Amino acid sequence: MEHQLINAIETALGWNGVDELGKGFVRGSIDDPALVSRILTPNRLLDIAMRRSLNRPQFRCFQKGEEVHPAIYYTDTVSPRGQSIPMVNMRSLGRLLGEGATLILDQVNVFDPTMEVACRALQWWSHERVQVNAYLTTNDAAGFPLHWDDHDVVIIQLAGEKEWEVRGTSREVPMYRDSDPNNTPTEEIVWAGVMKTGDVMHIPRGHWHQATRNGHGSGKSLHVTFGITKRTGASWLSWLGDWCREHEIFRHDLDRAHGSGTQALTEAAVRLIGERSPADFLAAYEQATALPRHVPFLDILGPLDAVACTTHFPPQIRENAETVDVVTSGKKITLTAKAVPALRLLLSGKPVPLDQAATVVGAEVAEVAEILVKEEMCATLTPELSSGYTGLVTNAVS
Repeated sequence: MEHQLINAIETALGWNGVDELGKGFVRGSIDDPALVSRILTPNRLLDIAMRRSLNRPQFRCFQKGEEVHPAIYYTDTVSPRGQSIPMVNMRSLGRLLGEGATLILDQVNVFDPTMEVACRALQWWSHERVQVNAYLTTNDAAGFPLHWDDHDVVIIQLAGEKEWEVRGTSREVPMYRDSDPNNTPTEEIVWAGVMKTGDVMHIPRGHWHQATRNGHGSGKSLHVTFGITKRTGASWLSWLGDWCREHEIFRHDLDRAHGSGTQALTEAAVRLIGERSPADFLAAYEQATALPRHVPFLDILGPLDAVACTTHFPPQIRENAETVDVVTSGKKITLTAKAVPALRLLLSGKPVPLDQAATVVGAEVAEVAEILVKEEMCATLTPELSSGYTGLVTNAVS
């Protein structure tokens, strides 16, 4: 899926594809102010907080370096039937922001169609799962203390300014579950400075960093952090541990007293490693993801006139002599070979208006689209979902 945001990130960071991800710290700037404001604004973030029932830890507020207790900015809204729903008290939240505070909303892609489409595009690009968190800081508020993340991040400054310090790693490629807690920051400063609207930064896994508006007085900062968690050798070995249960030798108890069978067990482990390579694991990883949430198509609500592929990763189209298989999220469907042109269009990741598509690949595109929607590989392009593509992704038949 070609996405304007990915093109802008690659240009800003001087990347020529996904191979640069995780390789080293780099920063740059997006020169298109309209694109930057299109991604997310402070008011859109606050609107999300106002209209939804959010809970800690997904939605948090920090002030003077400490987390504010939710009771200070949450209120239970009671319906006429006595149902209690926790909602953000926007008056209290406004007071905190006026004093200077930092709001954090994790997984904005769950609530906002633009963020959803952006994360999906980054997933198709990286072949890894991606989520995006938003950080709104006002006035003189501090941010998190010096810390490191167990995943690579791409940070985009969307409004205002924020001061950053990025340091090198204390331990090469540290992990969330690791043999070393990695608690001591390195003294090596890779970069220190102010991120301004449109600036982009890539911080690889393990690099220490912190951000603050301390000393910057009145003002604001909004940035989003796209977290991209790549698979590791340890991930592959964990996967092999699940596969070993297929073989009887691994299901037997270990003999503590005599250690019998150790040689046979070792040989079986070597065979298992040879049978299932890291490439096999990466392919299986993409297939293991569940199909995403989407609005179901109901013909009673209106005709199916436009669709978009919403799978977490690009579906595989496998052509045979007289048939074609579509494989994604552990599901496979088989169609006749004449459906290939329609499938390539419908599974492009771009919005597809079916009337326009029919003039390009034939009238059967409508029938193929109905099948893909029924199998949850595509979703009907509601006005809300369509808004996530507008100005960022052209439709497939433009």
